[in-house]
Amino acid sequence: MRLFAAVVPPEGVIEELAVVAARLGELPGAGGLRWTGRPGWHLTLAFYGEVTDALVPALSDRLARAAHRAAPFALSLAGGGRFGQGRALWAGVRGDVEALRLLAGRAEAAARKAGVPMGEHRPYKAHLTLARGREAVDVRPFVTALAEFTGSPWTVADLALVRSSLPRSGVPGEQPRYEAVARWALGAGS
Repeated sequence: MRLFAAVVPPEGVIEELAVVAARLGELPGAGGLRWTGRPGWHLTLAFYGEVTDALVPALSDRLARAAHRAAPFALSLAGGGRFGQGRALWAGVRGDVEALRLLAGRAEAAARKAGVPMGEHRPYKAHLTLARGREAVDVRPFVTALAEFTGSPWTVADLALVRSSLPRSGVPGEQPRYEAVARWALGAGS
């Protein structure tokens, strides 16, 4: 299974972001980006890639422990930015970003301890990907438009293990499908 650990914002927060994303989609140059779909909006904590079925139980146990050691915390989506030379446009995060960063570190450590090959460690950058470009795109107007966005705060109450199924139909614009295969409440073991 292709898996990752994530925080999934509640529907009300997703709805607020959808309004902003619709406005961004009307800006000049929006057609040069591949926009992510609402069902896939999440904050990735750790990407695991292909995980063998044999490792999933150990990974799940470790993620449950990581969630239980973390207390619920407050976040909101706000602002935005880009990665690379316009290859990715994202919404930013405000609130207890340090707690989010700590949870991401625990999600990565859980995988390493479970035997999931993780490759090189990268510093965590909290973001929710809105669009990607196959080619470099000038996303500065989109980043400027996102600068004014501040979504409603919410309490992060759980950690999700998500399965990602890549498109296979070859239909342009088809999105990956995401399914939470497990969730663990934060602080449940405290």
